[in-house]
Amino acid sequence: MATATRTGIFNKDHPHYRWVALSNTTLGMLMATVNASIVLISLPAIFKGIGLDPLQPGNVSYLLWMLMGYMLVTAVLVVTFGRLGDQYGRVRIYNLGFVIFTIAAVALSLVPFTGGPGAMWLIVWRFIQGVGGAMLFANSTAILTDAFPANKRGFALGLNQVAAIAGSFIGLIVGGVLAAWDWRAVFFVSVPIGIIGTIWSYKSLHEVGTRNPGRIDWLGNATFGVGLVALLTGITYGIQPYGDSSTGWGNPWVIGSIVGGIILLVFFVYIELRVPSPMFNMRLFRIRSFSSGIFAGLLAAIGRGGLQFMLIIWLQGIWLPLHGFSYQDTPLWAGIYLLPITIGFLIAGPISGALSDRYGARGFATVGLLLVAATFIMLLLIPVNFEYWQFAVITGLNGIGSGLFSSPNRTSIMNSVPAGERGSASGMAGAALNAGSSLSIGIFFSLMIAGLSAALPSALTNGLTAHGVPGNVATAVGQTPPVGSLFAAFLGYNPIQSILQPTGVLDKLSPANVQALTGHEFFPQLISGPFHDGLVVVFVAAAIMSVIAAFASFLGGAKYVHEEKVVEREVEEASASRA
Repeated sequence: MATATRTGIFNKDHPHYRWVALSNTTLGMLMATVNASIVLISLPAIFKGIGLDPLQPGNVSYLLWMLMGYMLVTAVLVVTFGRLGDQYGRVRIYNLGFVIFTIAAVALSLVPFTGGPGAMWLIVWRFIQGVGGAMLFANSTAILTDAFPANKRGFALGLNQVAAIAGSFIGLIVGGVLAAWDWRAVFFVSVPIGIIGTIWSYKSLHEVGTRNPGRIDWLGNATFGVGLVALLTGITYGIQPYGDSSTGWGNPWVIGSIVGGIILLVFFVYIELRVPSPMFNMRLFRIRSFSSGIFAGLLAAIGRGGLQFMLIIWLQGIWLPLHGFSYQDTPLWAGIYLLPITIGFLIAGPISGALSDRYGARGFATVGLLLVAATFIMLLLIPVNFEYWQFAVITGLNGIGSGLFSSPNRTSIMNSVPAGERGSASGMAGAALNAGSSLSIGIFFSLMIAGLSAALPSALTNGLTAHGVPGNVATAVGQTPPVGSLFAAFLGYNPIQSILQPTGVLDKLSPANVQALTGHEFFPQLISGPFHDGLVVVFVAAAIMSVIAAFASFLGGAKYVHEEKVVEREVEEASASRA
């Protein structure tokens, strides 16, 4: 008895099937990446909604895992699910990802607890949502690569990659808008999209790619997963104070996590070079276009993630309050004022993807990253209390540079690998993207704290004493770790009242001094000078990373398509077009 096959809405041989695949995978990538960044700007509303002060020392871990959990899970699992897609079907794993993601979105919008239990509910379900996101990340570009001929993949992968990167910017805008309305809407917005995407994917997508069967590489999966979790977790906790230090890089636990993670990842490479059915074929790194594309993508993701965090701090903690916006409204307006970077990316991404089909990826990717590097330097040349048109032009150019790079970079990666390795290659590219975003938090927060440490203590002490705070109290406040002030700026909080309230000092000061200390301008003005010192460290490092990534893109070579491309499909399409 023959096994019935699913026909769906469009048969896999339908002339428009590739556009069906593009529409669905683009929706999936957009949803997955929007949810990676949507909480960044809506955290104040989320913590207020569950009745938890994120700046209390015991709650900092909740804050970090709310930020990191989703991205860390996707970074760890995306390669595994890419390999499972090669073995058992990319569409099958992708469809399951839509289901898991949607279930988690429902659970996140129905938080039944408050306080610490509410935070844990959100963190756990964000982990589960990250599993679904990893399935979507890992297989979307592989499905597209299977569906499109080599000479048209650049446009398709370009749109898909535009959705992936633009989602991280769009999430900031959507998060700000929804947080101003209802914090639960930040999570619920994914529910109808997830339901529609799930039905659409099950009804329309088909397995058309080449499978690469084999055993599951359990040891490789374990070493990669545990190693990457340890490395990223150690880097994350490195931004918390330890002892008398403003950061935790001297914490033995942090050092042990990072060193242990690196050792496990080295062992992972050793395993993958020797097992018969590896989780990831490390020999793909011998392909220059692949290896340079992955490396450049990792550095670009670190820089892009760091830029997002710094711009949120800049707008929510300093610029918007100085321009009369209440702290309650800063998430919404920060998202709105970040529109130029999204618009620039949306303009450049599809165009560069389409043109890379004809001219190759190297020129677009290299020029794009050099433009990104230039914008990091430009941001240092404008004052902290800038004219908005200056900020809009520079961030718009940054978005254009990211768009010029991202689409051609992903196209060069996917075109360079054999058909049976596309799921693994897509997973590795996704791992670089998500690991870069995770690393950016630890790296750039630490760099900013290093920049703040020199100037913030004296600025805080002098600013408090100038408004009547006793010298011993002002000195004690000035000696608190800068990470507290940094998190306050990131979340759009004025921490002065919460810091001074327990000391009883506010009850003894004049009403004018109390009003000045707890108003919109004191904290933003106080932190703006030290913040610019920190920006110099952060953006110079980001510019250097972008230049290195540009050099890697240039070394990737000219237009290249792996010799095992499926020629027969292109011949059939050419015949159909002549008919």
